[in-house]
Amino acid sequence: MSPADARVARFDALPAPDAEAALREVCTAPRWAREVAAGRPYGSLEKLQAAADAALTGADLDDALAGHPRIGDRAAEGTARREQAGVAGASAAVLEALATGNRAYEERFGHVYLVCAQGRSAEDLLATLRSRLGNDPAEERLVALGELAAINRLRLGRALR
Repeated sequence: MSPADARVARFDALPAPDAEAALREVCTAPRWAREVAAGRPYGSLEKLQAAADAALTGADLDDALAGHPRIGDRAAEGTARREQAGVAGASAAVLEALATGNRAYEERFGHVYLVCAQGRSAEDLLATLRSRLGNDPAEERLVALGELAAINRLRLGRALR
């Protein structure tokens, strides 16, 4: 059994409230956490990640968005700060452009710009933000949901390493 699978086995054995709490550290959507916790046992990280993807619906997006800081927000903490590490060394001009883009995005779509930022530069995240501003609201919700699934997979992998 791999070390990750051993950690999944410990997760599988948790009481339901503890498993849900652990999942809410990954994604703040309570319905998603309940469904993923209820699907145990998984036995492997890959099966847990697949179940987490399958459980995620558009209904979870607003709850999940509440748990995500803005890209480039210097107040981001913990996991979000690590995921946005590529923004840390950005120039003042790029950070200001991200702040301006975040405001435009929020005005257009009514929620924070959600993107899987792991390993990406501030310039890349800014270019993605600008391109997504051209999406219609329904299309953008689908894109944001896909980004949330990617974030959840990464966070589950880190949490169970």
